Amino acid sequence: MGKDSEATAMVVDGSKTNDSDQINPRYSINVLQLLKSAQMQHGLRHGDYTRYRRYCSARLRRLYKSLKFTHGRGKYTRRAITEATVTEVRFLHVVLYCAERAWSHAMEKRQLPDGPNARQRIYLIGRLRKAVKWANQFSRLCAVKGDSRTSLEAEAYASYMNGTLLFEQDRNWDTALKNFLSARAVYEELGKYGDLENQVLCRERLEELEPSIRYCRHKIGESNLKTSDLLQIGEVEGPAMDLFKAKLEAAMAEARSQQAASLTEFQWLGHKYPIPNAKTRVAILKAQELEKDLHGQDANALPAEKKLAVFDKIFTAYHEARGYIRSDLTSAGNAEPVKDDLSGLHDAVTAVLGLRTTERDRLLVTIAKSKLAKRRDDKNEKVTKPEELVRLYDLLLENTLALSELVSSRKERTAEEVAFAEECERRRLAFRAERCFFLAKSYSIAGKRAEAYALFSHAQSLAEKALKNYQDLNEKDEVMMKELKGLYSECRSSSCIEHALGIMEEEKVPENLSARVSALSLSGTTNLKFLVQKLDAYESALADPNVKPAQHPRIEAFPPPFQSIARNPIIRDLAYEYIDFPSLETRMKKKGLISRWWGK
Repeated sequence: MGKDSEATAMVVDGSKTNDSDQINPRYSINVLQLLKSAQMQHGLRHGDYTRYRRYCSARLRRLYKSLKFTHGRGKYTRRAITEATVTEVRFLHVVLYCAERAWSHAMEKRQLPDGPNARQRIYLIGRLRKAVKWANQFSRLCAVKGDSRTSLEAEAYASYMNGTLLFEQDRNWDTALKNFLSARAVYEELGKYGDLENQVLCRERLEELEPSIRYCRHKIGESNLKTSDLLQIGEVEGPAMDLFKAKLEAAMAEARSQQAASLTEFQWLGHKYPIPNAKTRVAILKAQELEKDLHGQDANALPAEKKLAVFDKIFTAYHEARGYIRSDLTSAGNAEPVKDDLSGLHDAVTAVLGLRTTERDRLLVTIAKSKLAKRRDDKNEKVTKPEELVRLYDLLLENTLALSELVSSRKERTAEEVAFAEECERRRLAFRAERCFFLAKSYSIAGKRAEAYALFSHAQSLAEKALKNYQDLNEKDEVMMKELKGLYSECRSSSCIEHALGIMEEEKVPENLSARVSALSLSGTTNLKFLVQKLDAYESALADPNVKPAQHPRIEAFPPPFQSIARNPIIRDLAYEYIDFPSLETRMKKKGLISRWWGK
């Protein structure tokens, strides 16, 4: 929270100049703006309630110290804040931040990894009660000491805190609904006035309150909303939504547990595998519910980012199911029939997980292709390179091969398994053609015309072969056939372009070579003067940065120019072979008998 926002939030309303207002001044606090600024700057932008609670504690310490409103040294002596105590606006800030500290502490307990246990839940409810107490006191003080707008915002804040407490306690849904509706009515009225920032904040608060209101109506029976449809409500982000999402996840888990009793078997390619563990049923049921969002009627209207988020949740659910199945396999012992059923269930879940992984990778390929074909308008926008698509198709080939091997490894295969293995082979051939095409694209960008032409031609043959395989089917896959026809046309045109460019570059090679050779000089004379040649002149050796193409600093010529140098003379001693050297045997020491005995 910056100093400017604090200064604007603590302005004393001095528009009224009568005697009663001079005796009892009315304070003005923009409660929503003050809290939103503090929350976003101190942890709640990322859901860090611990950081925000510590900020509230530090803020309270500063307020107590600046107001000289401490509670004594050594022995604690509580000092209450009453109407007579509030002599400036910072006393109202003390009460507000006490409520925020208690609320953030409760939300911190709500975010524990395994959820709050019974004892922690009692503590959580106690902190929420404390937050409600401070919020109600803040509302009463603002009704007396604040202006009309501040009083309304404090009342809405207190209503929201009361509704949050009842929402967490799972009781008195009608009272919780009344509190949320009261807060919504206040923010609707406040959103009609003020500056643009205030209107935006009020609108965001209304969006955060709406899911809680709909959930309360669902609990008291005033809404025909199904439990599974509540997932569409919790897409709004904000601190007010964290409690609702936790409650919604608990409700969905309870609904899945009730539906999991009827899910006794998992069907896959003509096989039925029993599911003995209730946790495995819940995880599989959760994944199947998420798959409906991807394959339902509204799947095409779903943005790509949300589809990727749904895929991540599906992967998490199937990984949980596989973990439970492996635990059951470990505890099965020597019971062979049970182990066979669990192994088959594990393979089936793994195969479905591989299928969803392939769908996710194809979605990533679609996104990358759109970025590759789209012109870059923003300089900071990331451009897709053909190498990234080659990597994605490598993943698709690996996943498709793993699925094919998983089905083909069975001793007795059903007709569905044989058809699935054949489909995997057809898709692998199509993916190979796509991979080869984008690999050729990368070579083309690098200027390697021969390699690019060969790869384009190979991709064209692979696409033609894959297209023929799909055309031979009784049930035509129109989407894949359309993609392969487009790929075949692109490969043919690209190979022609690479062939032409290669010929043009080959024709220009002798001309470019002769131009470079003719530019060579043994004298090293050049029109440019370098820094080492004009050390006595005060003149810049840097090139003009606005000139294109950009030039390097002219300090010294590199590589150095050729220059002629004198060779070393070759001298051969021809008289050496005709010289007779004297004998030196007379000067050599002769060895006698005694010297031979003593080794001398």
